[in-house]
Amino acid sequence: MKREEVNIAIDWAAKEGWNPGFHDADCYYHTDPNGFFMGLLDGKPISTLSVVKYSASFGFLGFYIVHPDYRRQGYGLKIWKSGIQYLYGCNIGLDGVVEQQTNYKKFGFKLAYRNIRFECLGSDDLSVDADVIKLAKLPFETIELYACPFFPEKRIAFMKAWLNQPDCKALGIIQNDSLVGYGVMRKALNGYKVGPLYADTLAFADAIFSSLIQSVDPLQPVYLDIPEVNQEALKLAERYKMKKVFETARMYTGKFPDLPLDKLYGVTSFEVG
Repeated sequence: MKREEVNIAIDWAAKEGWNPGFHDADCYYHTDPNGFFMGLLDGKPISTLSVVKYSASFGFLGFYIVHPDYRRQGYGLKIWKSGIQYLYGCNIGLDGVVEQQTNYKKFGFKLAYRNIRFECLGSDDLSVDADVIKLAKLPFETIELYACPFFPEKRIAFMKAWLNQPDCKALGIIQNDSLVGYGVMRKALNGYKVGPLYADTLAFADAIFSSLIQSVDPLQPVYLDIPEVNQEALKLAERYKMKKVFETARMYTGKFPDLPLDKLYGVTSFEVG
């Protein structure tokens, strides 16, 4: 795809109920401009797929969508095979919808864990923790150093785009001159999405999350995608009376990356990991 064509994938994702962020397309495309595919039939777009290659050894698959008028006709398989070929030799990750898990397993994907999307409403009566600061006050190298263990490969270009996108709020906590957690909230087509949310402890995650959402209109929804294996993150969702609204299967074709899931309170994105 060309950059403007990624908007089609974003629009289709919205119609599927995936609720992408307003500025996701720019951040995603900036990461790997060659990793966005579109299937055409007589010049008409009928399918989309993203296969963002972070390195020669790891890639992430998303936006696997076939227009409803052309499903169950083999068109999805065609673009799927093209994407898998693009990531040949890579350990490939994805967050797949539940009903497609069996199909993904046929292509060598193995279930690592579930990610659960939780929803709550914003609040204008939450306090801002005194220890929480704007992430922009910190050198990018400090943020990158903290974030590095949470993803299988470095993704500097993506992180810079993600942290500096419009309609974005990025906060962190410094303890003993070290970053111990940070979170990002962005405007979505419906409400707001928090991701990533990384923290050394539940208390730090709570302080960051509370500070992020305290300025959100109480009528606007806030979404947080939590790895189900992180029990402390589930406690955070329970504290804010969040309800489950969606789930995905985090799957990989190769070895499961050794990530600090006990400190991962919110997934960055189902589309690019």
